[in-house]
Amino acid sequence: MKRSSRDNDESGRRISRRMMVLGGAQAVMAVALALRMRHLQVTEADTYRMLAEENRINIRLIPPIRGMVYDRAGHVVAENEQNYRIVVVREDAGDVEETLARLTRLVPLDEETIERAMREINRHSPFVPVTVADRLHWDDVARVAVNAPALPGISPEVGLSRHYPLGPDFAHLVGYVGPVSESDLAQIETPDPLLRIPRFQIGKTGVEAKYEDRLRGKAGTRRIEVNAAGRVIRELDRIEGQPGSDLQLTVDAGLQNFVQARLGEESAAVVVMDVERGDLLALASSPSFDPNLFVRGISVADYRVLTDTPYRPLSNKTVQGAYPPGSTFKMITALAALEDGVITPEETVWCPGHLTLGTRRFHCWKRGGHGHVNLIASVEQSCDVYYYDIGQRVGIDKIAEMARKFGLGEVFDLPLSAVGAGLVPDRAWKRARRGEEWRVGDTLNASIGQGYVLSTPLQLAVMSARLATGRAVVPRLVKSIDGVEQPSGAGEPLDVNPANLARIRRSMDAVVNSRRGTAYGSRVVAAEMAMAGKTGTSQVRNITAAERAAGVFRNEDLPWERRDHALFVAYAPVETPKIAVSVVVEHGGGGSAAAAPIARDVTLRALHGDVPPLSAYPDRQRWEIEERLRKLRLRDPGTAPSSGRSRA
Repeated sequence: MKRSSRDNDESGRRISRRMMVLGGAQAVMAVALALRMRHLQVTEADTYRMLAEENRINIRLIPPIRGMVYDRAGHVVAENEQNYRIVVVREDAGDVEETLARLTRLVPLDEETIERAMREINRHSPFVPVTVADRLHWDDVARVAVNAPALPGISPEVGLSRHYPLGPDFAHLVGYVGPVSESDLAQIETPDPLLRIPRFQIGKTGVEAKYEDRLRGKAGTRRIEVNAAGRVIRELDRIEGQPGSDLQLTVDAGLQNFVQARLGEESAAVVVMDVERGDLLALASSPSFDPNLFVRGISVADYRVLTDTPYRPLSNKTVQGAYPPGSTFKMITALAALEDGVITPEETVWCPGHLTLGTRRFHCWKRGGHGHVNLIASVEQSCDVYYYDIGQRVGIDKIAEMARKFGLGEVFDLPLSAVGAGLVPDRAWKRARRGEEWRVGDTLNASIGQGYVLSTPLQLAVMSARLATGRAVVPRLVKSIDGVEQPSGAGEPLDVNPANLARIRRSMDAVVNSRRGTAYGSRVVAAEMAMAGKTGTSQVRNITAAERAAGVFRNEDLPWERRDHALFVAYAPVETPKIAVSVVVEHGGGGSAAAAPIARDVTLRALHGDVPPLSAYPDRQRWEIEERLRKLRLRDPGTAPSSGRSRA
């Protein structure tokens, strides 16, 4: 059927409309494409040019400057020194082994260094820079820079490495840093990307470890352009990181050095504490070690020297060593009895040299006994039988309660590794830990600081500070962070009768300054620096009945490891206490002979602020003291060897 002209016109108009709509849509699309192309080619040109050239643009982390550590007077105890090193990027180096072989012709590298570098290169991503050698001389770095075209992927760099100018003096306090290990990463839930940089150093022990997050700082970044051979052409931009915080410790570097020198080669520990604020003025563990050995990874030979000795130089004995406090614990037993009202200060106990309990004898250190002794005489002469007697009357639970009140058995919050709790036993403890009931004999042993009782030198110093002040003084090691003073450890008054505390102080005064006192030989004759204290000797072996009958072996006749520990606690000056001191000499024998003389020298150095004056010692001892002090290897912390590098 033939279509009419009218139908043909309508069909044409319909087709025209469709063509217009389609054309319009095409025009819109064309405009949109044009605008998009303009945006990509003009507006975002730099961004996409960067993406197109991504294969020659690297972004690398900039390790931040680690925070410094100072002593209370501002002397540097941990700093950063300039370190020239060589790094390699595997993806830029091509044949890594061949490249390293060329490098060894310019810089002397042993096989162990090359093998370690290859292990790290293979363990990390191809784009991660790996340190091949560090602590190089400038001449070595210069040779590498001149021969850069022949060493693809190799770059000389300047960085910072940790250095401890006072060496062994602060090894147990500040600790040391070392390369990040796999075990370090495994202990962190979300590791900082910095920690994955090969040979990046973090704190391993001491303050370095406990304040790692504050000392480390925040990483920066730099964007560098490299050519096809992997050589750095230029640095495109850099964003500096945030330096770590600076710490100031409460420790006096001069006093710390004196204490370490005074201890010499003894296996011993000394704590000196400011009784007003709780500041730890010295925390010395002997023998010590050089923490600089650990910074780059200590050798097997050097590490074996530190571990193959019974003196345990790697252990911080001031907080990790747990020792029976011996007679230094007697003030606690006496206070518990006084506070409970089971004794009066003038009440006497008869000491024939032993106390019989059932079929067993508990002996006094003085074989013939002390006769009738009251409170002051019992501390002055360290009569064991007096404490056996009053210990039975007051009971272990009240003794334990008093011990805890004076800081024994407490873990103090200090930035040190493995701070020990010691042990203050009671009935509940023995039932829970040993499945046994407490016995009267256990109380007798505990009353003189033996048996299950254990304490650290730090706890004994805290005990002495609390006895001297009557306040719950708490030890403080960090004085300030970035100049912000940290909370004081002055503490609140203890819930103890001041009159009873005064009696204990008088008895400690008698120990040192009475002719019958066990530490009279270590007295200070300068009244303004006179000290009060208590000797202690803790057994590490059982004395058999046969040995006692035949005559107990003298400590000097026994092997070192079977000798008694020697202890002494003190505070000074007697009238206005400023410092508290505790000394433990492992297997040193008697406290009066081995520990008290050390405590006196340390006390005088702390109060005098310099080498103790001879006028503070008894006349007959001055020649001997002068010789001993003259032989000490002391150094001024202000002139200690330093790299001269810090944050600059």
